[in-house]
Amino acid sequence: MAVSHDYLQYVLEQLAGLGRLTPRRMFGGVGLYYDGLFFGLISGDTLYFKVDDSNRADYVARGMGQFRPFRDRPEVSMTYYELPADALEDADECAAWARRSVAVAMAAKQPRARRAARKRAGAA
Repeated sequence: MAVSHDYLQYVLEQLAGLGRLTPRRMFGGVGLYYDGLFFGLISGDTLYFKVDDSNRADYVARGMGQFRPFRDRPEVSMTYYELPADALEDADECAAWARRSVAVAMAAKQPRARRAARKRAGAA
């Protein structure tokens, strides 16, 4: 779903305290990257952050929904949850939630990096 220019600018302002943030347009939405790590996305003027077992409960406790990329297939969801509106409205709080999602993205990347390193070491 399309992302309005005004909403994107608002999100970027709220996340300014995070630093090293890069938005990239993709599939009608916007991917959010911190230092090259994909940790969030905007779709249809809704902000979603990456989750795993370390932060999912925060979203579930607030009744937030998962990102569902296909309207005609509501059973398909991804490991991204909508950020609560009050967290988005407070720049410090928004950045704090984003930092937890960046940590999730980092943790998800580490096992792949270790496998690649072992593969390279075995090839040497």
